[in-house]
Amino acid sequence: MVRERPGGTVVEVRVIPRATKSALAGERAGAVLVRLAAPPVNGQANDALLVFLSGVLGLPRRALSIVHGDKARQKRVLITGMRPADVAARLTARS
Repeated sequence: MVRERPGGTVVEVRVIPRATKSALAGERAGAVLVRLAAPPVNGQANDALLVFLSGVLGLPRRALSIVHGDKARQKRVLITGMRPADVAARLTARS
């Protein structure tokens, strides 16, 4: 789910778009489950995911990027500036 990689921390994320509101919803198949209010059109859900996660983690939006799965529900997000243990602690505290 959360692991260290050269350049930062990678988080496996499973996205459910068009939810009532954006929220962490636990874990599914080894990935953080995130419900997003944004639709999966023209990258809106990807942008909403990065903004949402940056708020949860307390990092600027520019510290996060999608490195795999930009057109899929299963994504890998690279986070710079935070250790894996800290990322995991903040994600589990909010879900």
